[in-house]
Amino acid sequence: MPVRVVESSTTSQVSGQDASSGHSLPPACTLLSVGRAFAGTQNVSSLQKDEAWKVNVRIQGCDLDNGYLCGTMEALNVPLADTPVVTFWEGEIVDNKNYTFFTGKWEATPEDDIRHWSKFPSFAPLLSQVEADGGKSLDLSNYPYIFMRWKEQYFVNVGIDCGLTIAGFYYVCFSCSDGSINGFYYDPNSSPFQKLELKCSNEKHLGFTFSSYQLQ
Repeated sequence: MPVRVVESSTTSQVSGQDASSGHSLPPACTLLSVGRAFAGTQNVSSLQKDEAWKVNVRIQGCDLDNGYLCGTMEALNVPLADTPVVTFWEGEIVDNKNYTFFTGKWEATPEDDIRHWSKFPSFAPLLSQVEADGGKSLDLSNYPYIFMRWKEQYFVNVGIDCGLTIAGFYYVCFSCSDGSINGFYYDPNSSPFQKLELKCSNEKHLGFTFSSYQLQ
């Protein structure tokens, strides 16, 4: 979901880490599947004001072989917006085959990565290994949580002059046991650590499951 821009210093873009091969795919999880819907809030509070937006997310496509998924995010009570604001996002699944815990783009440094991942209690058992080698030696195939990055690509129903930004991205932790999602938004020009909290809903619609040959 888009967030408000505030004054802040920017950081330099850094090179990413190479993903290693030979690791198993993340655990198969029926709650992380095409058409699945999630609902909750994003806290966008600043020093001046406490504020949270209602958020709906739906997974529109999924390709676990390539560590890819995509979907839409809808913000329902954005101030000054006449209608709910919808964005389309694409996700990277941390599987140590396609993507590691180090982002390597979007102005996120390895220090930013560690700082954000460490906000998830489920990341604590992995921290020392990620600090040692980026976590490339970890086998996440049976881990009960799936770590991802979600990057909004464009506004679906409003223009880019709407006063909101999608320049940043989300660090996301998904629970395979109950389908809950926690995330933190990162953008050096926006309020830090805006928290996303979503619960899986019973609603499910069709989407697209991609074969590996369809993605570059």
